[in-house]
Amino acid sequence: MKCTVNKIFNAMLLLLAFIAFAWTSKITNTFNSLGNSKPWPEAVLDSIADVSSQEEEELEATPPELLYSYETTIFGFAVKLSVKQLESLKKIDGFVSAIPNKMLSLPTTQSTSDVIIGVLDTGIWPEHVSFQDHGMPPVPARWKGTCEKGTKFSPSNCNKKLIRARAFYKGYLASGGKINETEKNLSARDTSGHGTHTASTAAGNLVENTNLFGLANGSAAGMRYTARIAAYKVCWPGCTTVDILTAVVQAIEDVSSISLGSTSVAEPYYEDYSAIASFWAFTNGIFLTFIAGNSGPHKYTAVNTAPWIMTVAASTIDRSFPAIVKLGNGKTFEGTSLYTGEATKPSPIVYGKTAGGKAAEYCIAGSLNPKLVKGKIVICEGGTIIGAEKGKQVKLAGGVGMIQLSTEGEDLASEVHILPVTLIGALASKAIKMYVNSTKAPTASIAFKGTTYGNRAPMVAAFSSRGPNLVGPDVIKPDVTAPGVNILAAWPAVTSPSLLKNDKRRVLFNIMSGTSMACPHVSGIAALLKSKHKNWSPAAIKSAVMTTAYAIDNRGKPIADLAFYGSATPFAFGSDDFTCPKKATMQPGDLNYPSFAVNFEGKAQNITVTYKRTVTNVGIPRSTYKVSVQEPKAVSVIVKPKILSFKKLGEKLSYKVSFIGLGRTKTVASSSFGSLVWVSGNYRVRSPIAVTWI
Repeated sequence: MKCTVNKIFNAMLLLLAFIAFAWTSKITNTFNSLGNSKPWPEAVLDSIADVSSQEEEELEATPPELLYSYETTIFGFAVKLSVKQLESLKKIDGFVSAIPNKMLSLPTTQSTSDVIIGVLDTGIWPEHVSFQDHGMPPVPARWKGTCEKGTKFSPSNCNKKLIRARAFYKGYLASGGKINETEKNLSARDTSGHGTHTASTAAGNLVENTNLFGLANGSAAGMRYTARIAAYKVCWPGCTTVDILTAVVQAIEDVSSISLGSTSVAEPYYEDYSAIASFWAFTNGIFLTFIAGNSGPHKYTAVNTAPWIMTVAASTIDRSFPAIVKLGNGKTFEGTSLYTGEATKPSPIVYGKTAGGKAAEYCIAGSLNPKLVKGKIVICEGGTIIGAEKGKQVKLAGGVGMIQLSTEGEDLASEVHILPVTLIGALASKAIKMYVNSTKAPTASIAFKGTTYGNRAPMVAAFSSRGPNLVGPDVIKPDVTAPGVNILAAWPAVTSPSLLKNDKRRVLFNIMSGTSMACPHVSGIAALLKSKHKNWSPAAIKSAVMTTAYAIDNRGKPIADLAFYGSATPFAFGSDDFTCPKKATMQPGDLNYPSFAVNFEGKAQNITVTYKRTVTNVGIPRSTYKVSVQEPKAVSVIVKPKILSFKKLGEKLSYKVSFIGLGRTKTVASSSFGSLVWVSGNYRVRSPIAVTWI
């Protein structure tokens, strides 16, 4: 971050726990010896304010602004400082580091209890039927936390289902963000919809006869629908790292599992608030599921990649909402749509220059000419604005329908629109553009087929972010994939399903897509495992989920990748107890992780990399597992021993895996993939292997 002397920014002082006691005493002793009776963060800031005011001109001297302080799982505070104040802070005995606050964003694009799932998102709509507490037992008195009073939210909005609700916004305001309280409640109440949707996906009640305009009709329930919920509003809609960290620290005292739905950038773990906060949550027994992000399908786009985080990619379910585009030449193409009205009549197609002026191909505001668009179907390409906003512009210009094109992959993610719209995959998009550009008077119609089931699934969504892991290439990321395309879940009563202000429709449930929708599925599964196995650590739960995940679809074929028209790799969908070996020096690959990431330099001929893994028997007391290996191309894999024989539950056994690079040739891609599976009867414990030549 580039700073000038007068620039104000946010810094986060972190005294990390492994040195907290010694350094905590340094700071507290320093200021106690001066006879200061104030809390130590205030005393520290007073001292640097005095120094900076002497050094800076009077008009420039702005006192430091304390945002949050931390004295439980981590020792430090969040504060707004000038550059000179930061330099003064660094001179204090006991200082460790200062990390700039960052503004993150929310990614947009059919799924019993003493378990609490903490959801860090845009808040929650507490009156929704998915969060009623009928039949739930009282909240145990030992559980901490509060239901915080705020705009249109009172403690009485909480119940035996929603037991915690707080809002964190000081970091957002300090970063220059503004909160319009007529649109965004300064409380845990959600009006964006994202947080309500994710919370109900993780732990919403079982609700019968749910649908969106008659689509996806059936029952809706969270993955662990008897779990309790703690909602932490950290996105307004921007989400700052300071607010996220503070919410995670608070959640450590409240919950069993944390689900984070905001996206970040891949950066070193010691500079990553989410990684720092989640590490302390992990060491305090909290299971963490974070999104991989919606920046796919390109390599190195996965975020939230720390080894202690469960990083979740997005994939499809077997349900779809087909729409058929029929061109004037008789050819038909299948897309996807949440529109439920009658089919459009054959109508002229306009696109780009035939629809308006500059940027008309993206259908942005002001680009479409009503004289050219009225009564026609408009083709719109991707871009930076959401599809629903494009549809709004088409309707304002008098269009009767819209065909939304894809440039990469065959994504099936649908959006709610205010006119007849279908999203078309990349191959069909290319064919339709070719037809339009080669035909004097192109026409088309769109027919809507409702809901269909039994489609091939899962398939990894093209938008889902991919590995390899940019920060730690010795650990495969994402870890797993989960349903994240066209997911039906709860929705706020005051928010339109399209998120458009001119859309006056209101719904009880809405359909959304993204890794944010996939993430709470895994949080719910983790809650289910925790309620069954109360003594399992977060690492044990993570290992259980990863090593038992399926790598085949409902057709018995390898999981497909909607971006690349072939089988998905572990860098798209991911996959023993995860602990650190007792070595003086350690590499990430030495972690007892449920997957194997191997990196060879250059052509790497006859180079060997050996990893050790320790596994724990949690199944049948007396059982024998035999190893089965699918070797990556140009790599030989040796496992010793090849058989693991357990005599009792809880017994731990170790094995070593050696990967020998045989030399990369022109026919071998920069990455190759395989798997190591331990088999005992019907039980299969699978670890993916990803080999990369760097």
